[in-house]
Parts: sequence; C-alpha cells; structure tokens
Amino acid sequence: MKETGVQQLEHSSERLFEASQYTLATEFERSGVGLHSGVTTCVRVLPAAAGEGRYFVRVDRAGVPSIPARIAAVSQTLLSTELMNGEASVRTVEHLLAALAGMGVDNARIEIDGAEVPLLDGSAREWVEAIAQSGLVAQSAPRPVYTLKEPIWVHQGDAFVAALPAPTLRFTYGIDFELPAIGNQWYSWTPAQESFAEAIAPARTFGLAHQIEQLRQNGLIKGGSLENALVCGTEGWLNPPLRFSNEPVRHKLLDLVGDLSLLGIFPLVHVLAYKASHSLHTQLARLVAQLLLG
Repeated sequence: MKETGVQQLEHSSERLFEASQYTLATEFERSGVGLHSGVTTCVRVLPAAAGEGRYFVRVDRAGVPSIPARIAAVSQTLLSTELMNGEASVRTVEHLLAALAGMGVDNARIEIDGAEVPLLDGSAREWVEAIAQSGLVAQSAPRPVYTLKEPIWVHQGDAFVAALPAPTLRFTYGIDFELPAIGNQWYSWTPAQESFAEAIAPARTFGLAHQIEQLRQNGLIKGGSLENALVCGTEGWLNPPLRFSNEPVRHKLLDLVGDLSLLGIFPLVHVLAYKASHSLHTQLARLVAQLLLG
C-alpha cells in the first residue's frame, strides 16, 4: 500500500535500513535558478529499475548523455559538487541527491535541461516534499550492507572528515566561524532516531556578506539571493529568521549527506566532519569506495 505524503516524510529515514531497494512510485518535476550559473533549468525525476542507482540525463544535449551520481564521476568541487561523463556535466547536485538518499530512494532517473540543478529555496525541503508526494515503492533487489573495520580520514589543515566503524549510520558535523551569529556549532544526526525530512532537509545554504562581491566577480553565485540563501554579516543575519538556531551546521551536514550519497549506498559508519568542504567530503567518499566497494 502506498503511503501518504505525510507518512512518507515521517518514515523517510526508516527506509534507509530496509533490506530492499526503493524507487519512486511516480515522477515529479521542479524548475528554478541555479546558484552559480543564474540559469533557470527544469528537473524531472522518474522511477528507475533496481540496480540502476541515481543518475542524471542531460536532455538538452545531443544523444541525451547520462551522468551517474557516483563518486567516480566527480569533476570539481568549488563551492558545489559537479559530476561529469565525457563532455556532459551537471553541477550543484548535492541537495537533490541528499533528498533522494535521505528519503531512501536508491534508484532514480534525473532528467535536466541544463548544466546546474536548481537551488530552489536553498535547502532540500522542496525536493523532499516532491519525493513524499510522489511516493516510493519497494523493489525486488536487495540493498547491500557494508561495514567498516577501521577508521579512515582525510584532512586539510585543521579541517577533516573521518569515517569510523559504528553499529548504525550516524553523521556529526562541526563548523567554526569568526562571525558571532554563527560561531562554533555542532550537530549530530542519526537516521534511526530523526527523520531527514524534519531534521536536515529544511536547512538552507548560507553565505558571508563580505565574500559575496568577490565570488560574483569570479563568476560564482550568480543565482544567489536573499530568497534562496541565508546571508550573515558582522551585525548578524541579513534575512532572518532561521529555521533552526543551528541552521548553518545542519546545512553543512546536508551537503555531506549529498556528497556521500555518491557511494550509492551508505555504509554502517559514523561520519565525523569539522570545517570540511565538498572537496574533503568527496575525497573521503573515494577512500570509502576503494576500501568497501572495490
């Protein structure tokens, strides 16, 4: 029996621990502006067969090339994660992929008519709501289980991401900013105890007011605005209120979930990150893939 949208949201994280793979019951579509390009694109997410995984299809390009949402396809990680297959690429994939993975969608075909996934409101909330409205169906193929025998980590200066052996999946993130409104924040999310839809998905991307002009001069954040990103200055937030008192660190954890979803399946680990980046997230994912997935 297909669950209602509300039930899908409530049970989203439980699905991460079920034995079978899942896909969408029906397709959905969303359009919006890309954070960095400022270009409007349309995304259509459809069911996919068991074992196909999550993958993008550039429907605007000749031959409609597909791009697997896997760690081997990562091409660059400057302020977002970009995937590439041949000459076809898609950027800022982390929020949509986090929503699919966090809601337990193993297999999905993601059709897009441009090179960047829409930012929407800056969080994964609209993606999660669309997934819940579409519904999920169990597939006959089993979902593999991977465990880690010893810790692995990557670091750059005092920033790091580590994967630790654990009996259940858990993500912990820490950030530290000089701006008083952000400061030092930590958050730990265990899918078995809190739903992704409620604890992580609503957290929006954020930026620092003093960096905006330089980023735009470098051709970045052309689509960013006070409607799709939190902005913090020396006097505090320019566009309050926040959805959580620690919304910034929850958003970093959201990015981490999206980047680690490129493994295809989350292993049973405790992922611990501090002041990390898309680059460090994906470096760790590569190490985990080499160790556990071959």
